[in-house]
Amino acid sequence: MALINYITQIQFDFGAISLLQDECVRVGISRPMIVTDAGVRAAGLVDRVLAQLKNASAVVVFDQTPPNPTEAAVRAALEVYRAGNFDGLIAVGGGSAMDLAKAVAVCATHEGPLKNFIAVDGGVARITAATAPVIAIPTTAGTGSEVGRGAMIILDDGRKAGILSPYIVPKSAICDPELTLGLPALLTAATGMDAITHCFETFMSPALNFPAEGIAIDGLWRGWAHIERATKNPGDREARFHMMSASTQGAMSFQKGLGAVHSLSHALGGLNPRLHHGTLNAMFLPAVITFNQSAESMQKAKKMDRLAQAIGVAGPAEVAPAVKALNQRLGLPAGLKEMGVTPDMFPKIIASAMLDHCHKTNPRIATEEDYTALLTQSM
Repeated sequence: MALINYITQIQFDFGAISLLQDECVRVGISRPMIVTDAGVRAAGLVDRVLAQLKNASAVVVFDQTPPNPTEAAVRAALEVYRAGNFDGLIAVGGGSAMDLAKAVAVCATHEGPLKNFIAVDGGVARITAATAPVIAIPTTAGTGSEVGRGAMIILDDGRKAGILSPYIVPKSAICDPELTLGLPALLTAATGMDAITHCFETFMSPALNFPAEGIAIDGLWRGWAHIERATKNPGDREARFHMMSASTQGAMSFQKGLGAVHSLSHALGGLNPRLHHGTLNAMFLPAVITFNQSAESMQKAKKMDRLAQAIGVAGPAEVAPAVKALNQRLGLPAGLKEMGVTPDMFPKIIASAMLDHCHKTNPRIATEEDYTALLTQSM
């Protein structure tokens, strides 16, 4: 079993879920509430989690997390949390369940509505160490939210906005690749491309954080080398191990910031919550890589050469086409058009992207015209 002390305490290996009760004791959770979604519960994964807890009969499960967590879902989960007098949360699932749990952890311990804690509205300074403890158990290899300092929530006003704070990083991450073995092929591909995009974008970000860059480029190598194996052979344990590592590593690198892929994905996901975030990232990534190539920070550090080396292509010009070809081999949509996106949606997407917290950490700051071109190229 690997114990990784970086960002938070991470238990990483097959069988790591067996350490759940010990982790509850370590972080001070004696009365946990589980946050998950109906699909994860139906797959039997929540039962496997409950089997590790000594007082499982007293644990309440909130399984109404939507595919893109909403402010309404946060209120519903918060009501259950407060009624049960719980003292911490166990998030079981993908990024949606983990982000919802983080939002509940903040709202349960701070006064005011959720919108008070949105980063772009000055919410970072309002989140304190009083935040309830969260243990995160990912069942997909994609978002890396188990080690992330952010949570994305669709607000009542339609914005998909981020809560950002070191205080919402889960106190414990239990990364057990065993829990991902039954993940369907298309979801493996979509969540895997989410992880790969995180590694690409954090590496390209111009912020100076060399340890994070090293983690991102290694995570990219692992994800790129194993995503097709994991997608085509769901029981491939080695591939699942490396995909979970790539997912965690991508989020470990979030300290550098993301970029235009995510500002667009957040904007479009807020406009149509039915669209899968990882798939959107995969659609935008080729165009954004091309857009970023001319940035001074990219050229100075020869980042395109390093990205080309990590994914095994001959040179910088082949990186973006290689991503597009990988999307095709994985069975993902050919572009946004196949996902129901139409040009008349562009103005709303662009207006939201310009205000997103990821907008300013792209190597090139996109204008409205740039975003229009990126959307058009991604159709």
